[in-house]
Amino acid sequence: MSNSPDLNQAPPLTKQELDEAIHNFDTIQGELNYRQAQTALRDLVEGLDLTAIERRGLEPEITGLESMLDKLDRQIVHIAAFGMVGRGKSSLLNALLGETVFETGAVHGVTRSRQTANWTLTSEEIAGSEQSLTRVTVNAIGNSQIQLIDTPGIDEVDGEAREALAQQVAQQADLILFIIAGDMTKVEYQALSALRSASKPIILVFNKIDQYPEVDRKMIYRKIRDERVKELLSPEEIVMAAASPLVAKAVRRADGRVAAQLSVGTPQIDDLKLKILEILDREGKSLVAVNSLLFADDINDRLVERKMAIREQSANQIIWNAVMTKAVAIALNPVTVVDILSSAVIDVALILTLSKLYGIPMSQQGALALLKKIALTMGGISASEMVANLGLSSLKGLLGLSAPATGGLSLAAYASVAVTQAGVAGVSTYAIGQVTKTYLANDASWGVDGPKAVVTRILASLDEGSILSRIKGELRAKLNFNQPRSRS
Repeated sequence: MSNSPDLNQAPPLTKQELDEAIHNFDTIQGELNYRQAQTALRDLVEGLDLTAIERRGLEPEITGLESMLDKLDRQIVHIAAFGMVGRGKSSLLNALLGETVFETGAVHGVTRSRQTANWTLTSEEIAGSEQSLTRVTVNAIGNSQIQLIDTPGIDEVDGEAREALAQQVAQQADLILFIIAGDMTKVEYQALSALRSASKPIILVFNKIDQYPEVDRKMIYRKIRDERVKELLSPEEIVMAAASPLVAKAVRRADGRVAAQLSVGTPQIDDLKLKILEILDREGKSLVAVNSLLFADDINDRLVERKMAIREQSANQIIWNAVMTKAVAIALNPVTVVDILSSAVIDVALILTLSKLYGIPMSQQGALALLKKIALTMGGISASEMVANLGLSSLKGLLGLSAPATGGLSLAAYASVAVTQAGVAGVSTYAIGQVTKTYLANDASWGVDGPKAVVTRILASLDEGSILSRIKGELRAKLNFNQPRSRS
């Protein structure tokens, strides 16, 4: 008889055991998400493909990525408080800390910092505003930290400054506390809607409930829940609190009369604390990981956009230098075969230079193969350049040879033919350069449409007349073709 246990007769898991198993799985999954975010962000920071010129002007974005990686390494959770002036943001954060750290009222002034054994306070300016953020760092379990961020009243800043405030904090925050002290105003609703679009967890805190009779408090709460924020938040995301409740106490005056004296009572924030702990316990590391990657993705998009804009600007200058190099070479050279060979050499050199700019290795043979493919696909411009080189080169050569016989009179016609031939060749190189730039910017790929569609689209966008006119103008200036001949 087998002594192996019958798995079918194993006792079912109790609810507690099932909850613990699910919690353990979530914890493991959260840890995996966190490690994956760290690896992805570190690879991004260490693998930034930027030249010294491209880094210039991108320092804030690069610093932002490095700060976000540091946040992951140090396990920092950001909790930011939003609200209008007088709603009790600072008082609420002080109540969460259990001591007065944040200044009550609006935060103004220049960057400053304070520190005690338990917490560190810093203040940082907001771009485009005289207001500032106040940040308190509190040590948590192990090496982890919680940073509470107090923001200026949303009615203190407007327009671009308010948008910058919401964007700056929403990008950093892992959890947002939006504080109101009664029925919502239009400004509060607009600000809450903007923050909701950032896809961050939000707790709507109805603060100062001690200032309302219970019936009024419940009525306001239901109105907020069922009408004001129904499309933005669930009922579970709304809590009531009293960060610094005023308690009336009867005191006897010197004249013997009894009067009410108000004093600050014990904060009523247990529901808020439980909600914050619930979110951090449930989503904790995954929340920080996802927010960090969202922030990094946004910054990376800006870095790539800036990098490509700088490279395109450099590429356009390289292309134009090649255009004028070819134009000058064609204009000055009277030999047909040399015209054709020099054109090909300049175009290959252009492709190789652009490939270096975009960081895509390419051999001379590879550049020549790409040139052939582009030339064949271009068709019309390449054919016109060949006709111009063959026909105009022959005419240019005859005019140059006849100069002694005509006493130099044929040189004027030579210059006109040379400029025309150089212009046609230059337009061709400009088109080749633009096609090459597009191909390399797309990681050396023609995309799903193929080379013909790419070339057709670029050729359709070129203003050949304008390009030709610019080439001729610069060429005449370089070679002094317009200077009058001196008479002896």
